[in-house]
Amino acid sequence: MNEPALDLAIVMAVISSFKDKAVDPKMIIFGEVGLAGEVRAVTMAEQRVSEAKKLGFETCVLPKTSLNKMRKFEGIRLIGVESIKEAIGLI
Repeated sequence: MNEPALDLAIVMAVISSFKDKAVDPKMIIFGEVGLAGEVRAVTMAEQRVSEAKKLGFETCVLPKTSLNKMRKFEGIRLIGVESIKEAIGLI
C-alpha cells in the first residue's frame, strides 16, 4: 500500500491482535506513524471524516494535528492522538 494514512490503522490492528481485543467495528482509524511512534497529520483528513460519517462510523481516531485544523462534525466522535501509546489506550 502506498498510503501513509493507513499506518495507524495497521499498527492498531496488530496491537489488537496481540492483546486479543477487537477494535470497535464502528471506529475508523487513520494517521501516518513515524519511527519514534509519533502520529503525523495526513492529507484530506476532513474529507475522510466526512465519508466515515456517511458510512455509519461512530468514532474516528486521527492525528491530533489534523483534528485541530478541522471543523466540528455532528454525529461522529473525533479522538485526536499524538502517539501510538495514546492510540493503544483506546483498545
